[in-house]
Amino acid sequence: MTASPALILAIDTSTPVASVAITSGTLAAGTVRAVFSWRGAVSHSSRLLTVVETMMAEARIGFSDLAGFAIGLGPGSFTGLRIAMATVKGLAVATGLPLYGASSLHCLAAGIAGDGQVLAIADARKKEVYAGRYRIAIGKTPERLGNIVAIDPERIGALLDAPCLFVGDAVPIYDELWRRQLGERYQAAPACCHFPSAAALGLLAGEQHNQSTALPLAAVAPLYVRASDAELNLEQASGSMRPLLQKS
Repeated sequence: MTASPALILAIDTSTPVASVAITSGTLAAGTVRAVFSWRGAVSHSSRLLTVVETMMAEARIGFSDLAGFAIGLGPGSFTGLRIAMATVKGLAVATGLPLYGASSLHCLAAGIAGDGQVLAIADARKKEVYAGRYRIAIGKTPERLGNIVAIDPERIGALLDAPCLFVGDAVPIYDELWRRQLGERYQAAPACCHFPSAAALGLLAGEQHNQSTALPLAAVAPLYVRASDAELNLEQASGSMRPLLQKS
């Protein structure tokens, strides 16, 4: 008898547009049972559990029906990542269900249908972007090519070795610059794709569930890529500065 596809409750609050989804199965063979998104980073903490409870009630799905939880690991909003991390860890501890995760850039790439290379790219503020390059193919999990980095948008061409589809909330900000600098190597994804979706995250987690690759709960942490303002201020006050992680 074939087992039913895994039901995953997925949450991503790494950007100003947060989303929650219930998915069944994988990217190659799965469905989105329910999804809800909203904009407004200040409301993530106040709305998150309410959205989860309402969505599960409307979908008639209980925690006992789930195979696990999925969390968008970032990079992105430091506050948003901490909110989702605390919420999902709490749910995993309370239910005893496994926790899965993927970077928010991986989720952006997973939301694109097609074959070729994608540059998932998010606004990091401070005149930088977070970037990760992926090879995509229909029905397959995106393959990351190199590290996720924080980089000056003027230098983004150094990451490319072929034409890329750019996807993420940095695209409308730097579209004119990249069109001028990169020419045919640059193509912008549709605006509807520029925020990571919990639906893509849940389907990626479905694959992790099938491979039994849950995250160790005690070790799960956001992917910040660079230090937060609070950490930088503390280091400046103490007179010791560390290099940014994976800074290019």
